[in-house]
Amino acid sequence: MIEARIDELGLSLPPAAAPLFQYVPVVVHQGVAYVSGQLPRKDGELLHTGKVGEDVTVEQAQEAARVCILNGLASLKQELGSLDRIERILKITGFVNSASGFTKQPVVMNAASELLVEIFGEMGRHSRSAVGVAELPSNTPVEIEMIVAVK
Repeated sequence: MIEARIDELGLSLPPAAAPLFQYVPVVVHQGVAYVSGQLPRKDGELLHTGKVGEDVTVEQAQEAARVCILNGLASLKQELGSLDRIERILKITGFVNSASGFTKQPVVMNAASELLVEIFGEMGRHSRSAVGVAELPSNTPVEIEMIVAVK
């Protein structure tokens, strides 16, 4: 059902990315799935690189945030077998590689939040943090982690 909704929106899930270091993409414990930070990779390449507000526009960062969400859902599908096991999106934490003086982290992260509501409806409404940081891995503009209730 959820994957059908993703298709209806004209989107698709990429293959789940393998971890590059010593961690797992998803840990499920007592009905909660913790999704490791997701980067905006498409076909193995970062969608954009650089600091938001300097090298990357807000719109490009929003696009990157949406890709992070799709990558996170791909990891969840791989771990759970089906996205229909998702009961609710509980929280997302977004890290925005911010230029000095950039303060629109919530605007960037809202694209991720909106996508989750488009896909999951009320089950997609969640708590959220949008954090500006000085650097992110591989000079990515955005990284997002998720906490999800599962059946």
